[in-house]
Amino acid sequence: MREVHAIIRHWMSESGIESRVDAAGNLIGRLSANAPSISAQLPIRRVLMIGSHLDTVPNAGAFDGILGVMIGLAVAESFNERSLPFAIDVVGFSEEEGVRYAQPYLGSRAIAGTFDSTWLDRVDEAGIPMKTAILEFGLDPEKISAAAIQPQTIIGFIETHIEQGPVLERLGKPVGVVTSIVGQSRLVVCFEGEAGHAGTMPMFPRRDALVTAARWIQQVKQTGCSIEGLRATVGRVQVSPNASNVIPAYVELSLDVRHPSDAVRIKAVEDLVDAATGFAIEDDLRFTVLQRSDSPSVAVSPRLESLLAECVESKGIEVVRLPSGAGHDAVVMGQCFPMSMLFIRHPKGISHHPDEYVDVEDVGVAIEVLIEFVERLASQDLTTA
Repeated sequence: MREVHAIIRHWMSESGIESRVDAAGNLIGRLSANAPSISAQLPIRRVLMIGSHLDTVPNAGAFDGILGVMIGLAVAESFNERSLPFAIDVVGFSEEEGVRYAQPYLGSRAIAGTFDSTWLDRVDEAGIPMKTAILEFGLDPEKISAAAIQPQTIIGFIETHIEQGPVLERLGKPVGVVTSIVGQSRLVVCFEGEAGHAGTMPMFPRRDALVTAARWIQQVKQTGCSIEGLRATVGRVQVSPNASNVIPAYVELSLDVRHPSDAVRIKAVEDLVDAATGFAIEDDLRFTVLQRSDSPSVAVSPRLESLLAECVESKGIEVVRLPSGAGHDAVVMGQCFPMSMLFIRHPKGISHHPDEYVDVEDVGVAIEVLIEFVERLASQDLTTA
């Protein structure tokens, strides 16, 4: 990350953009407002933030997150010699994926002022506390609260991101306007049965936790397929004792459920928990929900979404509106600031993988749309933004 910061800060400097790194590791480059007579009338909302995250997951591709930062830099660079009544902050968020400490959105939460200081005590797989890692990086974890930005100073936040899905490719459109970011429920559950010898224990009455877990995984799929827009996934399974000649006594599973409607999502989770409980009773097992976290759906700013759609249409492109099924820094930012997102077509929709891909021409369209967006925003009455 230190090398990434050095490279991007060099590019920012060449583009006339001043940069800094805050205590949470966010890289922020500012193109200052250069229309003093106008900006002087706007003492409150005076910064447009454009960006995404710099980190990604292990063995990932080259575009998830970082492309949105580069697009923000290209847009800001285009206004270096032009008058704007507000500043542009190009933001490269740190630790969006939450890989190292199992806590996503660390950088954006710091900027939004929702960073939980207790997270600093979390340890990674090597036993290194987060606060130690931050210190070793050369930053001061005690100053993370100072990274928070006052909402009244922000016109809005725009994140450009590869779609990470197939919709725009199927429709043959280079970009799409995001309508909302779906809500998400994450659970860790377990089925507890009884171990036994695979050769000597009769098939009945076995208390095989893996068999029951398999029944429930099928139910998760059926539920996901039966409700429009629902995504339900079991992505991780841990079996114990996990030996070829022993009946599984304990199975721990993850459950990920997403839907644009919080009510639909929560109802689906409750139904799946009820189904798991029922399967466990039938098979004489114990079922337990070990962990659960719920993130509500996040709406985009109607004004920014409408303006973004107008800019897409101005380029002769039919406007495609679609929800985001993945979480982004925009989830956190949208809870504190006006927020909008622009998706870029993602051929084959393969993400978090080395085959991640985007067409150069589509990136060019996204840059043109955002330049138009900034121009139109600059011409509006920002005192009511």
